[in-house]
Amino acid sequence: MGNKQQTSESSTTRLDKWLWAARFYKTRAIAKTMIDGGKVFYNGQRTKSGKAVSIGDKIRVRQGFDEKEVIVIALADKRRDATFAQTLYQETEVSVETRDRNTLARKQGAFFSPATDTKPDKKQRRQIRQLKERI
Repeated sequence: MGNKQQTSESSTTRLDKWLWAARFYKTRAIAKTMIDGGKVFYNGQRTKSGKAVSIGDKIRVRQGFDEKEVIVIALADKRRDATFAQTLYQETEVSVETRDRNTLARKQGAFFSPATDTKPDKKQRRQIRQLKERI
């Protein structure tokens, strides 16, 4: 088994298989759809799902509100547990900081937005209009 792992590290893996094995997407079909839809960038460019991934490549993946930029550390074409999947890549510092900042902004936006079921009255509409005109 050790010999097989060495050969998989020296060879390349398809991008959709690697994203699936690294647990970014639940199925290979979803990974392929995201790649074709422009949600995945390989070394800064859009690519196809059959692109060969090698160690040291940069991959930018968008998942919902979050966008991660990772560097490929190891290759795998089989899906295993999450702890193994985390050893396949390393997220960049800039990506971690950006995700944390965006998460905080989303949380603060939820705290500051009023959750009312009623329409604003005339005075509140005037205040909203004034606020929008200032911006």
